[in-house]
Amino acid sequence: MIFIQEVTNKADIKKFVKFPFSLYKDSPYWVPPIIADEMETFDKDKNPAFKDAEVSLFLAYKDHIIVGRVAAIANWIEIKQQKVSKMRFGWFDFIDDFEVTKALLNKVAEIGKKHQLTYMEGPVGFSNLDKVGVLTYGFDHIGTMITWYNHAYYVNHYEKLGFKKEKGYIESKFPFVNAHPKFYAKANELIKKRYKLKPLNFTKTKDVMPWADKMFDLFNASYASLSSFVPITDIQKAYFKKKYISFINPEYIKFVLDEHDNLVAFSIVMPSFSKALQKANGKLFPTGMFHLLNAKKNSKEVIFYLIGVLPEYQNKGVTAIIFNECYETFTKKGILDCVRTPELEDNTAIQQLWKNFDPKIYKRRSTFRKELSSPENC
Repeated sequence: MIFIQEVTNKADIKKFVKFPFSLYKDSPYWVPPIIADEMETFDKDKNPAFKDAEVSLFLAYKDHIIVGRVAAIANWIEIKQQKVSKMRFGWFDFIDDFEVTKALLNKVAEIGKKHQLTYMEGPVGFSNLDKVGVLTYGFDHIGTMITWYNHAYYVNHYEKLGFKKEKGYIESKFPFVNAHPKFYAKANELIKKRYKLKPLNFTKTKDVMPWADKMFDLFNASYASLSSFVPITDIQKAYFKKKYISFINPEYIKFVLDEHDNLVAFSIVMPSFSKALQKANGKLFPTGMFHLLNAKKNSKEVIFYLIGVLPEYQNKGVTAIIFNECYETFTKKGILDCVRTPELEDNTAIQQLWKNFDPKIYKRRSTFRKELSSPENC
């Protein structure tokens, strides 16, 4: 018999966070989070996402053993301001038992119906800076710190429960040698001169911080047209600065300014922490921090996390400036491979941006949707 328990205290949050450690203990591809950081994600006093969202966490038990988990999320900005009648769910993990999956998703459906929402979709997080999508292809590749990894049977469970693919995402990679200056060096000089633009580089994290709010504002403006986009609120900016910027080598943050020092474009590239996080196994001490700091400075693989360009500068070749600055930094650092984070498969504009580098798709993932008007929850 399956028993579903709502998480109501810190001890249960820790159980919720640690469940994947047992589910994936034998997987060479799963990348564990830092337990303390993941627990902070679900701390209502620390994560500002809770100010604009109602979140319920559930654990599934079978024979007194945890066999699944799910987070049910009602994002009020999305529901009330954007008029998107969606019940979100994420952090969804489960053993290969259909009844476990069904019981957990029934809980999500119950909350969605209580709020009179139209459909449920997942796996997604609170916002566009959270992880997204269930892996559908590429199970034999190591994950990243900014994506969820899952067993292949997950997709079968969604489909058996009547869920349909909602959004598709691709992840691709290319060797750094493919990013040859011949593709952008000439355009770099031309675009800088034509639009009176200049690059801004950093060597210290503290120098990035005064620009961070402007960067998040540009992020909101750059991605506002995407159907799945939920803007970052002012109160979330400080949280994300702490959560993400400190992880990134400041040399991998590239800004482009206009003649009045206004930010018009940015890119954030992260060193790969996958191997370091596997060695840390969820803990910063005694050696986890060492592995992470070593990766921050010395990883030979980088992940293109975000690129944003103001709408009025889009389609004007501004990314040539970013690519040129990245090339110089990556050459000095001896970077070997470049990875792109999940991108909507129908976002042809972003795919065109990378075409000269001959990227290869090595992973695919999707979100799944089900209407809440059906007589049966799941």
